[in-house]
Amino acid sequence: MALSTTVSQRKQIKRKAPRGFLKRVFKQRKPHLRLESRGDLLVHLNCLLFIHRLAEESRANACENKCGVINKDHVVAAAKLHLAHHVFHPGKHP
Repeated sequence: MALSTTVSQRKQIKRKAPRGFLKRVFKQRKPHLRLESRGDLLVHLNCLLFIHRLAEESRANACENKCGVINKDHVVAAAKLHLAHHVFHPGKHP
């Protein structure tokens, strides 16, 4: 029987945002930055939304190429498309 390359369904997923880590990174990189009490959660949510959009676009690229597996090229193309959209249209979401 072949080994599975997918993540086991029994693996626990963390349900909490890494707040301590985020606050520490903000303090180290931008000590003058003052965030509201739950601003770190908004940053974490923004990261998750970006990753979700990137995954959706990568999947669409793989389907267009009739490829059953999302590879590096699909992700890079999706990232270029997504980041280029934000450079030319700041504030607008696809």
